[in-house]
Amino acid sequence: MFSTQDVLETINMIESDHLDIRTVTMGVSLLPCVRETAVRTADAVYDEVCAKAENLVKVADGLSAEYGIPIVNKRVSVTPVSIITAPFAKASGLVAKALDKAAKNIGIDFLGGYTALVHKGMAPYEKDFINTIPEVLATTDRLCASVNVGSSKSGINMDAVSLMGNVIKRTAEATKDRDGFGCAKLVVFCNAVEDNPFMAGAFHGIGEASPVINVGVSGPGVVRHALEGAPECDLTKLAELIKRTAFKITRAGQLVAAEAAKRLGAEFGIVDLSLAPTPAVGDSVAQILEEMGLECVGTHGTTACLAMLNDAVKKGGVMASSKVGGLSGAFIPVSEDAGMIEAAEKGTLTVDKLEAMTSVCSVGLDMIAVPGDTPEDTISAIIADEAAIGMINNKTTAVRLIPAPGKSVGDEVNFGGLLGRAPVMPVHSESPSKFIRRGGLIPAPIHSNKN
Repeated sequence: MFSTQDVLETINMIESDHLDIRTVTMGVSLLPCVRETAVRTADAVYDEVCAKAENLVKVADGLSAEYGIPIVNKRVSVTPVSIITAPFAKASGLVAKALDKAAKNIGIDFLGGYTALVHKGMAPYEKDFINTIPEVLATTDRLCASVNVGSSKSGINMDAVSLMGNVIKRTAEATKDRDGFGCAKLVVFCNAVEDNPFMAGAFHGIGEASPVINVGVSGPGVVRHALEGAPECDLTKLAELIKRTAFKITRAGQLVAAEAAKRLGAEFGIVDLSLAPTPAVGDSVAQILEEMGLECVGTHGTTACLAMLNDAVKKGGVMASSKVGGLSGAFIPVSEDAGMIEAAEKGTLTVDKLEAMTSVCSVGLDMIAVPGDTPEDTISAIIADEAAIGMINNKTTAVRLIPAPGKSVGDEVNFGGLLGRAPVMPVHSESPSKFIRRGGLIPAPIHSNKN
């Protein structure tokens, strides 16, 4: 039973501290949609998504009104499309357009799953599929893409890493009229998970039920407010406070996820308890780290603070739900976090420091704008560095870079809404081209041999 104090605390979290359900995401399998032609497959995909998710927005809005908890986004993830379009990979754009049309028809914010999983190798049809990504992201509005290029079990596919540097550059150029916006819908992963509800990297794993409801909870403002009330306590007590706060946040997600699944006739998948920031004042992971005692995020001690925050969030969350999954922890997207933006503008937060921080946080180098003339091999090398952190540490890492066309350090890109704005950050000018163009596979680490 909830006490009166629990209820009042939750109301205050919603009204004052930006507590919300960041996303209710329905996972839908497209495996039954494969037909003998691209056109017929696209038609079947459209019908399947519309049929399964037709009531998603209505149910989510109803739950939001009923419980008084804002539900910011309603989304769908689907089976990696490269699997569905393998017989006609070069025509995958037809399925992409069908998915984008379905997303608009059912009124969701984004649809994820224009995805290829090439962590150990890349078949010809997968390469053809990946090469469709720039045009697809330039000609659709709500479709998101991702590519998994490495894993702790298989190593890092450097041929795929090299290709993705080129694909990101082409995507930026194809959407140059929007500051390279297509790249904000494209994620490169190592150790991608099959039940992630957050965009742009969500896809529906082939081992999942269908349909399934995965919920992403977010509450950086709630955690920051809790720490404001404990300015003098030591780090042990601070960690305990974060755990207790994460527990309360996750319980709200558990309630919404279970009820949404019931009303939609779907399986309850997971609650992802990631602290996902927004550009709104007070809803920042960076400001949590500063509340812990840093003058500015990016200074010495930032990685230690983030490690403690991430661990405490996970410990509190797993006590609140038996179905914690996805990414779960703390996100550090630059453009989506007011504190990160400020630190990047000051020069305190650099790409190198962000890379160090990704060794202990939930994902990776996220929503970072770099100069538009950054060579594709440099982008590939950044991806390789991040994938190496994920591979060695048995964790998910990702890269979402925006090489902003026509812009240089000191300029800014602005996507508005939750995607926010980002200062263009410098990258190293020394070339990694010889390394990238060797190709092949970076072998899996010794600890991968566990069978």
